[in-house]
Amino acid sequence: MIIGICGGTGSGKTTIARKIVETVGAKNVVLIEQDSYYRNLADMPLDERHQANFDHPDAIDSEMLVNHLLRLKQGLTVEMPLYDFKTHTRSNKIETIEPRPVVIVEGILIFAEPRVLDLLDMRVFVDTPDDIRFIRRLRRDTTERGRTMESVIDQYYRTVRPMHFEFVEPSKRHADVIIPEGAQTGISVEFLCSMVREKLQEERILSR
Repeated sequence: MIIGICGGTGSGKTTIARKIVETVGAKNVVLIEQDSYYRNLADMPLDERHQANFDHPDAIDSEMLVNHLLRLKQGLTVEMPLYDFKTHTRSNKIETIEPRPVVIVEGILIFAEPRVLDLLDMRVFVDTPDDIRFIRRLRRDTTERGRTMESVIDQYYRTVRPMHFEFVEPSKRHADVIIPEGAQTGISVEFLCSMVREKLQEERILSR
């Protein structure tokens, strides 16, 4: 079973995905983050990398992401790349991902890529107000990624906001479940965990 969790930047999708893994158990669920599959920009000057559009589907190595999801679905191990957001390059390190009964893939653009969309058995969209998402992104990028407030605001106006309305928001129509992020997050996570547990129970019964 492959579950896709989509939503705009700062919507809370990563937090929800990780809570599902923690609650249901890593022996049953594995998490794939679309952010790990950004294209390597090592061949570009650093100034140009900072100006790249990371919110367009072309910024993602979808070929590799699809290949890895297919391998996990076939019960095979994959070597997931690790991305350095300060330099916009792929790290020399990789993370070995073992197949599990449930795979969660999360990212802002997973519903905008037809090949990924077709692999999803359940599609969840985390619908969070724009102002909350922007504040979260501002805090994250300045504290975790060493960005200045001015650069975060510039990027938000230049690519994040327009790409959200062009690709992310329209992809919400593909969702089976829409989560209104905020006060209902705890309830929503438990709901999703219940669905995952039910699926796992069905698989165990069928495999006997």
